[in-house]
Amino acid sequence: MSKRALITGITGQDGSYLAEHLLSQGYQVWGLIRGQANPRKTRVSRLASELEFVDGDLMDQASLVSAVDTVQPDEVYNLGAISFVPMSWQQAELVTEVNGTGVLRVLEAIRMVSGLSMSRTASPNGQIRFYQASSSEMFGKAAETPQRETTLFHPRSPYGAAKAYGHYITRNYRESFGMYAVSGMLFNHESPRRGQEFVTRKISLAVARIKLGLQRDLALGNLDAVRDWGYAGDYVRAMHLMLQQGEPDDYVIGTGQMHSVRDAVQIAFEHVGLDWRDKVVIDPALVRPAEVEVLCADSLRARRLLDWTPEVDFPELMRMMVDSDLEHVARENEYGHLLLAANW
Repeated sequence: MSKRALITGITGQDGSYLAEHLLSQGYQVWGLIRGQANPRKTRVSRLASELEFVDGDLMDQASLVSAVDTVQPDEVYNLGAISFVPMSWQQAELVTEVNGTGVLRVLEAIRMVSGLSMSRTASPNGQIRFYQASSSEMFGKAAETPQRETTLFHPRSPYGAAKAYGHYITRNYRESFGMYAVSGMLFNHESPRRGQEFVTRKISLAVARIKLGLQRDLALGNLDAVRDWGYAGDYVRAMHLMLQQGEPDDYVIGTGQMHSVRDAVQIAFEHVGLDWRDKVVIDPALVRPAEVEVLCADSLRARRLLDWTPEVDFPELMRMMVDSDLEHVARENEYGHLLLAANW
């Protein structure tokens, strides 16, 4: 009998890649969506016929209990979140409710449906297994580089603080109820499906538009900020592997290679034969109030215990994103010309 997986945030970048991966492993995949969402107009549109959907909201406890009870999943992946870090300064309370307390609500839904209590802990076998999408932003002003599972958290944004709460409450439910609950401390991971507000996609999309003569320059903030960037398709494999282990544990997932925003810009512009120094302008308004300067993963435990390694390196990733956006922008531009001609 096929395993059942329930994914919150299934229409996001990670959710869409995870859904593809789990379907390839023979899973029945359910996506949690809010009532007004139409999954057939999202990143999972081409998979919609292979997926099931159930209504639910990370801010509504009763809806989550109903969803878990309806699906009766073997595995729950909590990828639902407000994931754009700068937004967390503008709507700190909302981000905390979704990214922090939302984790608690999903855990509570699993506990209630499973009938777990502190006086009756469960064996990992036969219970719903839970994955929490933790974040490298929890490390923030990191006490050491690279960051590993034992590195202390020092978040530098409401987003990072909310993720730290989600991480700790996941561990608390594991220790209090014997729940199979794990957190993946994923470092930055990108793809052609990344939202346009994120810096890597902002770069790849601007490069495509500039190359096609549709945009003159690219405004960015801190070019010296350094990240450990990987490919989202690689990272969802790690999520799945974490829930296949005999005992639950938390893992850092990343490439261990650091690149600056400047590196990303250079690779992207060089891929289309342009000099980035002629096209990039610095906008101080785009610099974070409290910048996270250096994040780099030590994922040795995941590589050793999960037998996981990333397959796509950063230059290949940036070129992949630029190529995808060149196709995307060219299609949009052609469609615009057709509409203009039709209305002339």
